[in-house]
Amino acid sequence: MKDTVNQSTYASYRSYLNKHFCVLGKILLKKLEPHTLQEFYNYKFREEGLSPKTLRNYHMALHKCLQQAVKERLLVYNPCDAVTLPSGEKPEIVVFTNDQQRALVQASYRRRYGVFIRLDLCTGLRMGELLALKWEDIDFSTAQLHVRRTINRLAKYEAHDGENKTEIVFGTPKTKNSRRTIPLTRTMADELTRWKQQQAQDKIRAGDKYTDDGFIVTNEFGHYFEQKTFKDYYDRLLKDADIGHFTFHALRHTFATRALERGMDYKTLSAILGHYSVAFTMDTYVHSMDEHKRREMDKMDDMFGMQYSISVENRPYPVLCTLSPDGCTIHVPDFPKIEVQTPTLDAALLEVKQQIQKALRQYKNPPIPTKQDQIVVPTNSVLVLVKAG
Repeated sequence: MKDTVNQSTYASYRSYLNKHFCVLGKILLKKLEPHTLQEFYNYKFREEGLSPKTLRNYHMALHKCLQQAVKERLLVYNPCDAVTLPSGEKPEIVVFTNDQQRALVQASYRRRYGVFIRLDLCTGLRMGELLALKWEDIDFSTAQLHVRRTINRLAKYEAHDGENKTEIVFGTPKTKNSRRTIPLTRTMADELTRWKQQQAQDKIRAGDKYTDDGFIVTNEFGHYFEQKTFKDYYDRLLKDADIGHFTFHALRHTFATRALERGMDYKTLSAILGHYSVAFTMDTYVHSMDEHKRREMDKMDDMFGMQYSISVENRPYPVLCTLSPDGCTIHVPDFPKIEVQTPTLDAALLEVKQQIQKALRQYKNPPIPTKQDQIVVPTNSVLVLVKAG
């Protein structure tokens, strides 16, 4: 299998086997029944507290293995097909509030590597993508960043006694969508230019001890960062900002949320984030904009005090619209016989406009409209001015 999947996937599958699937190894392949797998998943969910997402990952790996057994005619059917995975609520994503983001950005200017926190807030890069960036991935002429590789510490395919069982692996992003181009703001491009100048100074000070492999995120000697090392730096920055603990991925979620708040469409956002589908982007971030939704709804605060003006001719008449769960009922003080009831406010206004026009045709001298300040607007009612002639 290791020749058909990348190293990170192979490491995950081997971890599943060693830590979880090993109990299934005592069962003959031909005697592996769906109910056995169902009990296995239920136990992992209820007793060990594994999340539904983790179980889906296990199930996908096991299904792939058993499907190969079906192809080789070692099994008649795949028992995984008859299993129902435990379900659970999707964990809510966590983002920085505007105040927390502001505090983090301010703190980042006091730190050597703060520019990369700001870069992530402007691009939504995954940590492995950020740390694998090279200067060749930045096109300053067009202000674009190209995501072409990732960095991870993974379990070795084979590790001998006495050797380190893990190794640093630079690889290409798993999916086509993950290999992407992200436009940079002009401010961010300028910050990267200044960081390049900082690297040049590092190189002069370090002399022969400096390693220049073209990486962007480097220490004073030009070495790239491992994820664990950079995460430790990030955690110290959070402490400096005094905003509590957040995963590094929260930067990515925050970028996406701010982009949506500023009107970016889901298709564009999905492409920038490198998601496999627009639907996934929508499902992930549709519930993450509570603060933005509150601000937008606050704009509706005067809804029941607003005045509508529908132009018929030059003489406006006040109209009282009473709203209820059943729809809208309209009364016209200057035309007591007019009463309109419809499911919606818009439909009621159109109907009452026609009724007023019809009533006006019966008058040689139309009634003088009642002044607005002389009308008491009941609760759950809207005062509307309809111009008629």
